[in-house]
Amino acid sequence: MKKSSLKRIHEAEELNITAFMNLMVILVPFLLITAVFSRMTVLELNLPALDDKANSPDKIQLQLELVLRENSFDIQDANLGVIKVFPRQQGETRWDLFTDLLVEIKTRFPNEKNITLLLEPSINYKTLIQVMDRVRTADVVSVLSVETIELFPNISIGDADADGDADGDAENAAAKSLRKDPSGVGEANDE
Repeated sequence: MKKSSLKRIHEAEELNITAFMNLMVILVPFLLITAVFSRMTVLELNLPALDDKANSPDKIQLQLELVLRENSFDIQDANLGVIKVFPRQQGETRWDLFTDLLVEIKTRFPNEKNITLLLEPSINYKTLIQVMDRVRTADVVSVLSVETIELFPNISIGDADADGDADGDAENAAAKSLRKDPSGVGEANDE
């Protein structure tokens, strides 16, 4: 009797790994197939510095900003104001004119690599990525070839001013005053 009980203890039962093998046979090819189709790109972003405007009081440098609004893209300098406004109808943008202006700015300021994107909350992610791609590089057609030039690779992102231009130019002030007093008779600076 003792001998048979010892024999049972030493005999190990085989593991049934059939279910696990079935899972691996299905899961591994599925993961390999989906890994080919999923591509991830990392875009480097810089957050605007708090002391960005107080860097050099003697020398005014270009601080290029692109304000992404629902109805327009505003290219502006933080020091001088709006450079150009690109209107958008139904989410469509004239990318050729947009790129041409960025190339022109880059030719005037060849050492400038920074741009700040200021977004309204209504701007969707797809539009943001399209703008980032077009701000970073541009294809320029020369006589015999197409060259890809670097425009502004250092991109910072922030929130756009809710009530229009951050500088508060005269057009926005007049539009605000007309909204408050449509007759135009009241005070112009009712803020």
